[in-house]
Amino acid sequence: MDLGTNSIGWALVNEAETDEEVSSIIRLGVRVNPLTVDETQNFEKGKSITTNAERTLKRSMRRNLQRYKLRRDALVEFLKELGFITDETILSEQGNRTTFETCRLRAKAAEEEISLEELSRVLLMINKKRGYKSSRKVKKEEDGVLIDGMEIAKKLYEEDLTPGQLCSQLLESGKKVLPDFYRSDLQEELDRIWSVQKQFHPDVFCDAAKEEIKGKNRSQTWAILANYFVWKEEVVGWNDREAKNETIEKECKLVGLKRTTKGYELKKENYRWRAQALTEQLGLEEIAVVLQEINGQINASSGYLGAISDRSKVLYFNHQTVGQYQMAELDKNPHASLRNMVFYRQDYLDEFDRIWEKQAEFHKELTAELKKEIRDMIIFYQRRLKSQKGLISFCEFERLEIVVEKDGKKQTKVIGCKVIPRSHPLFQEFKVWQTLNDIKVLGREKKRNALSASESRALYPEEKEILARELAIKENMKKADVLKLLFENPQELDLNFKQIDGNRTGFSLFSAYSKMIEKYGYEPLDFKKPADEIIGQLRTIFTDLGWNTNLFTIDLTKEGKELEMQPYFRLWHLLYSFEGDNTSTGNGKLIEKIMQLCGVEKQYAVELASLSFQDDYGSLSAKAIKKDFTLFERG
Repeated sequence: MDLGTNSIGWALVNEAETDEEVSSIIRLGVRVNPLTVDETQNFEKGKSITTNAERTLKRSMRRNLQRYKLRRDALVEFLKELGFITDETILSEQGNRTTFETCRLRAKAAEEEISLEELSRVLLMINKKRGYKSSRKVKKEEDGVLIDGMEIAKKLYEEDLTPGQLCSQLLESGKKVLPDFYRSDLQEELDRIWSVQKQFHPDVFCDAAKEEIKGKNRSQTWAILANYFVWKEEVVGWNDREAKNETIEKECKLVGLKRTTKGYELKKENYRWRAQALTEQLGLEEIAVVLQEINGQINASSGYLGAISDRSKVLYFNHQTVGQYQMAELDKNPHASLRNMVFYRQDYLDEFDRIWEKQAEFHKELTAELKKEIRDMIIFYQRRLKSQKGLISFCEFERLEIVVEKDGKKQTKVIGCKVIPRSHPLFQEFKVWQTLNDIKVLGREKKRNALSASESRALYPEEKEILARELAIKENMKKADVLKLLFENPQELDLNFKQIDGNRTGFSLFSAYSKMIEKYGYEPLDFKKPADEIIGQLRTIFTDLGWNTNLFTIDLTKEGKELEMQPYFRLWHLLYSFEGDNTSTGNGKLIEKIMQLCGVEKQYAVELASLSFQDDYGSLSAKAIKKDFTLFERG
């Protein structure tokens, strides 16, 4: 067999077994897999390729098109009933120089009077594209992230700061975690620095270099700048022929700075250079560091979702609607494409409200009830996703098959308890104890071929308790760390596990807690320390800040409401079950609930709201696990 990315070659060979026989090829062939460029790249990266992915994508496109047509037909019929339009009304551009007539009407409607017939055309245009609505359940890394940095953008605008200047101020004041910035703010900072430094190095800061670094990451930016940042310096050298010192010109290139600062101080120095580059001349080596840092941030903030966030920010500061923004782009370039100019769903809702309120001043027919009917029931109505709970498996220990009669026919039906999510605190604890019961302590000898059963033992109950407390907040523990924790002579012992997985839900929560206290100015958690010390450190900090200190542990022996009302369980359930809301980032209501539950401010609640747990399920129900949980702990 010859396995390749695009084909599989095969041959059936009859090999000679004696000198008298002759080897021969009985049959051969090749199977070609016509993969696209994207499929080939995914294959080489190790990503799975599903044969149904493209078919599912096309089916979703057809469904979305059909739903749009249904909304359009419903809106047209409703507008006819209201008398805004008739069967003879032309709802599209007609005549010379009317290509963008509806776009102009849409932009005009937010500030001036238009007729009801023209308003109908505007509503049909808004109905065509309703904007992006975020969902916490669907995430793609290549799409980037939504940026909720409007408060930071306001601060930059009001105080006339760049991201680099603001970060420098925060670092000088002791802050260790820096905010996210919109791509346009970062690009504006790069443009300002480029213009200032061009005054001192006009030959180096050329338009070709600036154009070439667009869209490049940190390392690529430095490599490109190394080709352009070439300068001459005067150095004093010894002339052997004339036996005297003389000044000569030497050509210099970027070689990189030997930095003496590290870590936090290095970050402070980088941002200090960014602030200085706006007002004073810097060396080209320092400028290269500044430009690659900014361009790296711009590259990281790029992507589908990052671009949506950036456009929303432009609307806010320019006091524009979506229609006004698009018309302004068309005035600049009549050939500009509006197809991929995506905005938040909330931006479209804001535009609808602004247009409706303005036109209601001129048309008494536009009542509040009519607005609700058109906006919420026709254009922007979107049903919730259908529940898929019926696909969840039944627990293998808590299920029962019964015979029921339906339409005169007997059918077999399965009833019982459903399995619980893998991220459920109870399942995570069960998984840890299941692993603890499988651990064997082995004797380590320099020379041995195999161990008999008498040379190994299970962990003692007190050893399991110690290890379970550690694993409750850690992602995993290496074998060496476990031996060092439990035994005084770890070098003489061994385990049958190289690594022991911990409570992933607990680790995710405590990682978020670490980011929260780090953002406030404390040192982040060191997960190499003992669990009791980590929890004690967090409890002290949370108490000083007035945050909820009951978020660190959970009593899984409690039943029903007593279990569900514990803050640890409520926080997990909130993060796991929340699907999204109508805010621009899709988690505004979630952040509010986290603030109420944990007693934290919004900027810290964001860290918890960004958590997402694995959405698959275990093999047992909560009832089965709790019924035998004591037996699991005893081994």
